[in-house]
Amino acid sequence: MIQVERFVLGPVMTNAYLLYKEAGGQGVVIDPGSSPNKLMERIQELKLDVEAILLTHAHFDHIGGLEEVRKAFGAPVYIHQLEEDWLDSPEKNGSTLFPGMETVSCRPAEKVLQGGETLHLLGETFDVTHTPGHSPGSVSYRWNTLLFSGDVLFAGGIGRTDLPGGDHQTLLRSIHDHLMELPEETTVYSGHGPVTTIGQEQESNPFITGILGS
Repeated sequence: MIQVERFVLGPVMTNAYLLYKEAGGQGVVIDPGSSPNKLMERIQELKLDVEAILLTHAHFDHIGGLEEVRKAFGAPVYIHQLEEDWLDSPEKNGSTLFPGMETVSCRPAEKVLQGGETLHLLGETFDVTHTPGHSPGSVSYRWNTLLFSGDVLFAGGIGRTDLPGGDHQTLLRSIHDHLMELPEETTVYSGHGPVTTIGQEQESNPFITGILGS
């Protein structure tokens, strides 16, 4: 069984996730935000071999600690092709949009995704779904009934679309066509805020009840 640990990182409280089965085994990191010391210390404590760093998208708050984690553990980075060039562009990843924010620039990803792939990690298979709207290259990663949605779907909300490349109607279509089709018991690990489930969001998320009822 895959274990999931959440680390709230950086000035906008971004969720980074560490996935593993057992101490001394392999691990996967999702969205290493800035100041990732607690995440890195936990990886070292568990003596994990990090086999992948998965990015749901390339906004600055999700990649702020990417270079530190990649350098420390030597794992390949996965990103959607539409945001491949955001990693080394502070203008595109948004780190120049907020006064006082340190600009973020990272080396290219080792693995470029299109959506629709099956990744073999931790001895399991993870499905990659392109879920644009919050950003053009947003993807969701799913194993069994665990979903890592980035900034597409939140507990009680959805991702913002006022940043460059965002589109509200595209985001709603992504949620309706891809995420709402998942089993109600699917656990949703979002890019910000608490864990939720697909069923809970179908029932009480005002954005979801609106699109399901239309």
